[in-house]
Amino acid sequence: MLKVTLVKSMIGRPEKHRRVLRGMGLTKLNRTVELKDTPSIRGMVKTVSHLVKVEGED
Repeated sequence: MLKVTLVKSMIGRPEKHRRVLRGMGLTKLNRTVELKDTPSIRGMVKTVSHLVKVEGED
């Protein structure tokens, strides 16, 4: 499991990044969600890595 926290605002970000964050369930600043560690989730995290903090990585 990965704990993903939104640490930077979505304001002014490209629509693609906003859709990725919404798809992960991150809609508000400092909100944390637990997600399964799958290749698709890893790709989403990589896309918005500059906006999120990830815990639980090996």
